[in-house]
Amino acid sequence: MARVSGRGLIVAGTHSGVGKTTVTCAIAAALAARGLVVQPYKAGPDYIDPGHLGRAAGRAARNLDTWMLPRPVVAELFGRAASDADVMLVEGVMGLFDGRGGTAEEGSAADLARLLDLPVLLVVDASAVARSIAATVLGFQLFDPSVHIVGVVLNRVGSARHAEMCRTAIVEATGLPVIGALPRSPEVAWPERHLGLVPEAEVSGDAGLPARLAAFAETHLDLDALLRLATPVAEAPSTGLFPADGPEGPDRAGRVSRPAPVKIAIARDRAFHFYYPDSLELLEAWGADLLPFSPLDGEALPVGARGILLGGGFPEVFARELAANTAMHEALRVAAAAGVPIYGECGGLMYLGGALTDVEGTRHAMAGLLPCESTMQGTRLALGYREAESFGTPLLPRGERVRGHEFHWSALVAPPDPATAAYRFTGEANDPTGAGRVEGVRAGSVTGTYLHTHLAARPDLARNLVATARASSACV
Repeated sequence: MARVSGRGLIVAGTHSGVGKTTVTCAIAAALAARGLVVQPYKAGPDYIDPGHLGRAAGRAARNLDTWMLPRPVVAELFGRAASDADVMLVEGVMGLFDGRGGTAEEGSAADLARLLDLPVLLVVDASAVARSIAATVLGFQLFDPSVHIVGVVLNRVGSARHAEMCRTAIVEATGLPVIGALPRSPEVAWPERHLGLVPEAEVSGDAGLPARLAAFAETHLDLDALLRLATPVAEAPSTGLFPADGPEGPDRAGRVSRPAPVKIAIARDRAFHFYYPDSLELLEAWGADLLPFSPLDGEALPVGARGILLGGGFPEVFARELAANTAMHEALRVAAAAGVPIYGECGGLMYLGGALTDVEGTRHAMAGLLPCESTMQGTRLALGYREAESFGTPLLPRGERVRGHEFHWSALVAPPDPATAAYRFTGEANDPTGAGRVEGVRAGSVTGTYLHTHLAARPDLARNLVATARASSACV
């Protein structure tokens, strides 16, 4: 059990695009600049916002998802990351009450607030409203009394007078304090593209951004009031997700102890960086020695690797550079021919295929380990939670089920062959008609899939992946 002594708060919004990320990052940067240890989190499965949150706070942000992960595990991961933090700051997802469906709140910021017993700071877009904003806040306050909204932040105010009009209306209607009013500011804005904000990995050259965010928050928010609104965090018991420290074998409590290490190569560069920190820590806890390599710039795989992991990212943005690095293509083909287990998610699937056609219609040769091609032409966004049954992958034996999500604009040119697919969707939380759809591609020791999986979704996922690598007789 991780002992937690800090205080926590969820920053939620009335809807997507209201400015939750900017507000949360500004708060995190300002509190960190004051010398506080800030642990950031993101509600839901998003990979992009956590990168910005982590940079603002100065430590990796964690994802907390009450649909993909068992509820006790969510509480454990929250407490595990917060054990040495002064402030736990959670950015919500979409609107406060938006979850996996129109009537279900699983996966929502509200559900997370109830689970962790955290108060909510509500961000409201004031750009085209005055007194009516109080009706919006009042509706959120009354919609579910079990969710404790404790304060409001006004975003995109037009002037000091505008901010005061909104503040007065909200206080009179709801009694809630308005702890700040933020004007529009290009100095603290991020560029966007087809899947949301441009990832932190591609904009990290702006070294002055955290300081600008901190100054923005200090100028426009009452941070002392915010800290008073945050509440102490309860401890969560261990679920046994992580093995005990020590040599391989059961300890006195019957838990499996930390196994001997096995080398696993992991793609990490500007094109591939969609990984949950807790997933990587689970892999390491179960014995993985994670060795980074770059499909963009590297020419060889880490020596001695018995498994290869390629996460998601934006290979479509870097398709030309990825295609030009034929040395890495050949290194991966040699590893696959030797039987090294290779697992690719989303962007990893696209790279492991034969080719990728970008948004301009140019076809780029990829690594060619899987008999498939991906395209950005004539596609639409695939987004949502998925429950999937495995056909036999490094994560799960055949017939076992896992919860995950899809998040991509690309598509395979030809539908997956059921005989070589990786998963079958057993039901989609926001699209029940998708049940039965097969997904992904398997060829020899190589698996590629659009399904993103958090390795804490089941207690055996990380253990299975590491065991697959350890059992391999082949290595790089």
